[in-house]
Amino acid sequence: MWYLRTIFGILVHMSHSARLSDYRAALTTPGMRGPVAASLLARLPIAMVGLSLLLYVERTTGSFAIAGLVSGAALVGVAMGSVLQGRLMDRFGPTRPLLLVTGLFAFFVTVSVLAVESGAAVGALIPLAFGVGATEPMVGSASRALWERMVPAGQTRMAAYAYEAISMEVFFILGPGLAGLLLAAPWAGTGVVVGAVMMVFGALWFAANPVVRAWGPVEATPRPLLGAFAYPGMRTVALAALGFGVTIGFVEVAVPAFAKAAGHASMGGLMLSLWSISSVIFGVLYGMRPWPRPMHLRLPVLLGGFGLLTLLLAIPASLLGLGVALFVVGTLITPQSTAHSAAIEQVTPNGMAAEAFGWVITSVTVGLAIGQGLSGQLIEHFGTRPAFVAAGVAGLLIALAVWLLRATVRRGVPSEPQPARSEMELAAR
Repeated sequence: MWYLRTIFGILVHMSHSARLSDYRAALTTPGMRGPVAASLLARLPIAMVGLSLLLYVERTTGSFAIAGLVSGAALVGVAMGSVLQGRLMDRFGPTRPLLLVTGLFAFFVTVSVLAVESGAAVGALIPLAFGVGATEPMVGSASRALWERMVPAGQTRMAAYAYEAISMEVFFILGPGLAGLLLAAPWAGTGVVVGAVMMVFGALWFAANPVVRAWGPVEATPRPLLGAFAYPGMRTVALAALGFGVTIGFVEVAVPAFAKAAGHASMGGLMLSLWSISSVIFGVLYGMRPWPRPMHLRLPVLLGGFGLLTLLLAIPASLLGLGVALFVVGTLITPQSTAHSAAIEQVTPNGMAAEAFGWVITSVTVGLAIGQGLSGQLIEHFGTRPAFVAAGVAGLLIALAVWLLRATVRRGVPSEPQPARSEMELAAR
């Protein structure tokens, strides 16, 4: 299939960081075939469930404003649940936390669908959507941490981490497309249910694997109350991730609305797949020669460039033109994701990488929630063009804030966690 060829091509071209044999060695590690397959099933709908929920609520209520609020609540739930689940997995191993949250996730999805079908008020839909997001099983976090336990340090482990990032990009290509296709089914909630079922079965399969069950409780180690977020550089990286999420959140609501206004509602998800495709292609090329080289400059420059390109989305008047613009804008998605991950080693001490990734996920998700909620309101009252403009302006403004705080990233990890008020002082020096 075409997306499998895409993965293979990326693996070959990333040989500057790991050989193809390293990927083969990682994926054939004894005991890992089951978890790898299970995590694929669980993570495939990660970009599908939220969008399907948004489209389902909009189709049922006829309001993008309500749909944006409901989808935003789900994303806030993901943001709050990801760090908590990560800490529980670090402490008790993945099996018990995954079994618990997967059961709760199935419950919240079922009740949410029943609420939408019964015409429940938005005041009831928002907390239910929050529950769906908060209990979404974080198989991705567990999968990434499992590689560290199963594969020795070196090129093979780096290949395993690269595989995780590549597979997520492919899921973000396929997810919106699947959501758009399933919207054309006789029942508008089909995408929500299909995505949730895949996530539930994948999470249960992952949790039941012997190597996952063998990962038992570990001795708790002292750390700051906020963990990795207690370090100024980490907060700056999280701010960059927030701006990234806000910009994308605006666009993810505006594109389906544009497609609906053009008379092709089912094309909304497929249109969003276009910028994921260019994201993967350009991300490979950018990874060979990243620019700017210094991380403290790379974060604000990439976010600012993303904001500028996003303004292009306000120009087209047709789906074809919007598709071309999305393909161009998508070129700076993967470079930003890669920069957020790479910056973690520079701004957090050893032993906190997993939680730091959780904070990045939380920041992106909160940004998505903010962007989607505001975008729905703008579209409801003013149309899609102001939403696209707001997306670009938001990215530029947050990029400016990251630029002002760049010194916290340049200086890396201080000897002791610093209070939040010191960030501006460090940036001014």
